[in-house]
Amino acid sequence: MIHVVPFDNLGRMNIDWLNSRFHFNFSGVAAPMGFGFGPLRVWNDDEIAAQSGFPMHGHRDMEIITYVTKGAISHEDSLGNKGRTPAGDVQVMSAGTGIMHSEYNAEDEMTHLFQIWIEPRQAKLKPRWDQAQFPKGDRANRLVPLASGEEAVLSANTGTLLIHQDATLFGALVEKGQSVTYEQKPDRMAYLVVAEGGVELNGVTLKTRDGVAIAADTPVEIKAAESAAEFLLFDLPRPQQRPN
Repeated sequence: MIHVVPFDNLGRMNIDWLNSRFHFNFSGVAAPMGFGFGPLRVWNDDEIAAQSGFPMHGHRDMEIITYVTKGAISHEDSLGNKGRTPAGDVQVMSAGTGIMHSEYNAEDEMTHLFQIWIEPRQAKLKPRWDQAQFPKGDRANRLVPLASGEEAVLSANTGTLLIHQDATLFGALVEKGQSVTYEQKPDRMAYLVVAEGGVELNGVTLKTRDGVAIAADTPVEIKAAESAAEFLLFDLPRPQQRPN
């Protein structure tokens, strides 16, 4: 199964300082992928105007990943953490038992980011926040784990950010004419979003900011189309089948 979710079909919400598109239902707005894809609950495509942002607000029992594609986002939370995450870098927040935070675009240009929420494997975890740099040159023509809760991935990839779920968010920058292959295991599925450029996924064309849900029994080849392309791929556990 390869199900394309075009950017033009995403749920949408516009206010003075925020232009949002939703892959999944969010804030009362219906979206193509409904309420989730396995433990993945939110993939928001946000454009935040210069010198504006989300005021202090709360979350709990959710792993929240922010990937910045343009500009930068500044974070502050009730644990005393402060940080600025520029384009190409990633921040992760485990909301756990509860955390208050703000996200502000302190830049003089629009900031574009993906905010991704995934359910943790257990509730009432200790809240935490972290960020890391991921130079795009290190992701050339290969899948690099940005955030993961899988022990094998974390032990083999120093610098990968921790999330509390059996899942891994990969990033890749594919050069024109090149490709990467995603070997999906039988008990896994994935959600992919193109951050920049266009790709062909097993012959299916995806444009910038399109999404695609993948549950394939054969390897998935992701090839850059007419120019270099950047994408994120979230490898996820498939829901357990209930016995009849």
